[in-house]
Amino acid sequence: MDGDQANGQTQGTGRRALLGAAALGAGGAVLGLPGTARAAVSRTAGHGGRGLKSLPVPTIIGHRGASGYRPEHTFGSYDLALDLGADVVEAGDLVPTRDGHLVCRHEPEIGGTTDVASHPEFAGRRTTKVLDGVATTGWFTEDFTLAELKTLRAVERIPANRPHNTLYDGRWEIPTFEEVLKWQDEQTRKRGRQVWIYPETKHPTYFRKLGLGLEERVAKLLRKYGKDGRNSPVILQSFEPTSIQRLNRLVDNPLVVLLSSANSRPYDFVEADDPRTVADLITPKGLREIAGYAQGIGPTLDLVVPRKADGTLGEPTTLVSDAHRVGLVLHPYTMRNENPFLPAEYRKGSAADAYGDVFGAYKAYFATGIDGVFTDNADTGLLARADFLKD
Repeated sequence: MDGDQANGQTQGTGRRALLGAAALGAGGAVLGLPGTARAAVSRTAGHGGRGLKSLPVPTIIGHRGASGYRPEHTFGSYDLALDLGADVVEAGDLVPTRDGHLVCRHEPEIGGTTDVASHPEFAGRRTTKVLDGVATTGWFTEDFTLAELKTLRAVERIPANRPHNTLYDGRWEIPTFEEVLKWQDEQTRKRGRQVWIYPETKHPTYFRKLGLGLEERVAKLLRKYGKDGRNSPVILQSFEPTSIQRLNRLVDNPLVVLLSSANSRPYDFVEADDPRTVADLITPKGLREIAGYAQGIGPTLDLVVPRKADGTLGEPTTLVSDAHRVGLVLHPYTMRNENPFLPAEYRKGSAADAYGDVFGAYKAYFATGIDGVFTDNADTGLLARADFLKD
């Protein structure tokens, strides 16, 4: 292992123990408890303790806010996620501006999530770049100053699935991460409960090569607002393990490694000629290594319960038990209500914007013992959790 990993293992032990205790103490499924006992354990998971141990299990995480109902990564979406009862809000996916500010966008390319195409003054900024090995055409946050980005407004990213969300196109601007941290404090005071956020470093290798390193900027803001401790209500995540290792050296926040499809390779591995794939990372050996510098994993739902050739759910993998064995929690992604995003047996009809039997899908995933889930529809997730805890 390289020096970064060794340092990460040394510094991550205390936080890993803390989060491992939360997983074992709150997630009764880890211990193989029957349904009633598991429900009793889960109902009390959100009481007492500090840090992640204070969160209910399964945790309902508002994915980019309430993006099933509002354009994602806007304060309209974040506010609604809290109104709907989300335990944690994923605010936001962090990408930099040309002048070094962090803003919340799903991707640095903003043609699909803002009205930039309708701004003639920015027509010349449209370009093609190679983003993590893929040629991508559009407008990129790193080519705009913050002041310029603030002249844009957010739009719905997937209007074919969410035509009703287009009602809100143009209403909200792009938030900065610093604005999110202030919003978190304001909402905590307003609502009388601690608001949690779950930001992600996006394409950190790509941005570091541009001289716009993300982790140091994230750490600086967290320190400024006193949110860089092990019990701070800010969980940090990334698809690049080395980004999490770097954050592990900079802050004490809970850290989560995101995991894409089994045959994919994190882009920092590609750049470093590391041949490992996600399949290697989810072996017992790979999970032990992750547990040396992180406290959780965010796998795709398909890594927890694979889909068969016909799109229906197969048998659950051992990922949940393997991760819990080394003290890692699992927050898979992403539950959405619309048909195209659901396993085949839970779809109702074929309309792209119609809801399927998402409650049935939640039941199947919760039964695996996952510690939480990202969802575009926090209200649905909370009802599904209530159903699960009654069984």
